[in-house]
Amino acid sequence: MLFRKRTLILMLIDALLINIAAFSSFYLRFEIFGHIPSEYYQTYYHTAATATILYIAVFYIFGLYNRLWQYASTGELLSIIFAVTVGTGGTVAVVYYYSVVLARFPLRMPNSAAILLWLVMVILIGGSRFIWRIVQENVFDRHVPGSQKQVLIVGAGDAGVLAARELKNRNYRDGRPVGFIDDNREKQKLQLLGIPVLGTRKDITRVVKGHNIDEVIIAMPSASGDSVREIVQICEKSGVDLKIMPGVYDVISGDINIKPIRQIQVEDLLGRDPVSVDLEEVAGYVSGETVFITGAGGSIGSEISRQVAKFNPGKLVLIGHGENSIFDIEQELRSERPGIDYVTEILDIKDREKVFLVFNRYKPGVVFHAAAHKHVPLMERNPEEALKNNVLGTQNLAEAADEFKVKTFVSISTDKAVNPTSIMGATKRTVELMIQNLDRRSQTKFVAVRFGNVLGSSGSVIPTFKKQIAKGGPVTVTHPEMVRYFMTIPEATQLVIQAGAMAQGGEIFILDMGQPVKILDLAKDLIRLSGFEPDVDIKIQFTGIRPGEKLYEELLTAEEGITSTKHSRIFVAKPSFIDVSVLEELTHIVRERGSSLTRDEVISLLQTVIPTFRKKNTNAVAK
Repeated sequence: MLFRKRTLILMLIDALLINIAAFSSFYLRFEIFGHIPSEYYQTYYHTAATATILYIAVFYIFGLYNRLWQYASTGELLSIIFAVTVGTGGTVAVVYYYSVVLARFPLRMPNSAAILLWLVMVILIGGSRFIWRIVQENVFDRHVPGSQKQVLIVGAGDAGVLAARELKNRNYRDGRPVGFIDDNREKQKLQLLGIPVLGTRKDITRVVKGHNIDEVIIAMPSASGDSVREIVQICEKSGVDLKIMPGVYDVISGDINIKPIRQIQVEDLLGRDPVSVDLEEVAGYVSGETVFITGAGGSIGSEISRQVAKFNPGKLVLIGHGENSIFDIEQELRSERPGIDYVTEILDIKDREKVFLVFNRYKPGVVFHAAAHKHVPLMERNPEEALKNNVLGTQNLAEAADEFKVKTFVSISTDKAVNPTSIMGATKRTVELMIQNLDRRSQTKFVAVRFGNVLGSSGSVIPTFKKQIAKGGPVTVTHPEMVRYFMTIPEATQLVIQAGAMAQGGEIFILDMGQPVKILDLAKDLIRLSGFEPDVDIKIQFTGIRPGEKLYEELLTAEEGITSTKHSRIFVAKPSFIDVSVLEELTHIVRERGSSLTRDEVISLLQTVIPTFRKKNTNAVAK
């Protein structure tokens, strides 16, 4: 009923405006005479009546009565122009038909009057709609109580406009924008949405003090990590709250739900470019297929599950060893994407018989293998488990994929596999060589995807640092020069899925990790983002490099080299060759004596595959 009443009121207003426009068009046409000639009165009356009926009908058809005009923009203006054009054309045609064809009245509508009718209608109808937005923004908004918090927006571009409008759409409950900061000299002292550009980033401290700023919003989604870090440091010195407007990637990946303005996070300081994924290419090998994901309850495996689910697989089989994590991801996916056939399998990949049974039961077309022991210090203390799980477990899966003719098998690797110094890294390098060897004799396309650390994953330094900060410190860093590559979890998993679409078989795909990050800098950034000052409020303590760790990681071995792919963020390492008998001997020994292998025996076994691995350990393996 409310909608009908509103529509009726708008129609009555439009009817009045149409008649004003009709009269104005004739009056302006005959202004030279000072009045409308009497012989044109009948033409005018028919024009006004016809225009009233036709315009209102056209406006209704074009949806001009079901729009919220307080949010009117250029799109609404174009709709008005188009509707008025159609209405004017219809009016002229009807009047011409009655005056010329049927000769109901002697004179047709003058051409100039028709043009004037169109022009006056656009002005009156457009003005009546946009006047509401002007009143809303300049009169009503001033009386909205909202918050008295003064907000400064860094970035006077598209994102800055979105940030300002977001504050307005919340009726200024979260603050009122008083100015923009932008490094573009051409924008200085100009206004955007009636809000002035007050300076560059160098002026932030001055602007904060001069305008009593309470909060700064960074609206620069394409800015580098160094730029964001610099702005963060300036704002922290000024003592203001800090938030950020995320980039488009966060929205696409589902990280942003409703409110686009959020607290700044350490990920924002990396300055990673959004990932572009060839949707058609990915859908071509995932859609409709039965897809296996091992380690589906882990950080990487669960995100691969979320990403794959977007492409409507025929069946998604979630495989994991821990029941709680598998239950959690299954419930999440069933809630978010209920139309997919989900299956869960609690499975230890070292159990060869069960692995083959599951492959035979579901006949998968695509396998993403993310199950692995990844924690470097733990695997140094339990080397035989790293060998059994990472090498034998992968062999079980890969040979099952070969036997049951899986189309694509993607194994998740790590930069720690390059010139490995840890047990974990050596086992992952062995896996890379294993699947490259298997690819040469199999119809299945076997590939590995190699990347570095992912922020927020289980075992990542970020959760550890956050817990230590919450306890008041100290934050522990192994070495002041420790450097690592970092990616976000959604970024890494989207590239993994894209790499699978590009697979020809035998490749080791290497993801572009960007610039390496010092762990010490990461710790300091996280302390500052938590509202503290490093080594003042929260101490940083150096604990020494742990067994198996390197100061920096590499993405390529010396002999591999690298070639580009059609995707700017994915590269391919040249294949490596290995004596098959060496791999077979290693896996045979592990199957026979895996649990009883000593640390030195594990190292010696890995040296048969990777001769450069810990050369000083040359103990023979007991047969």
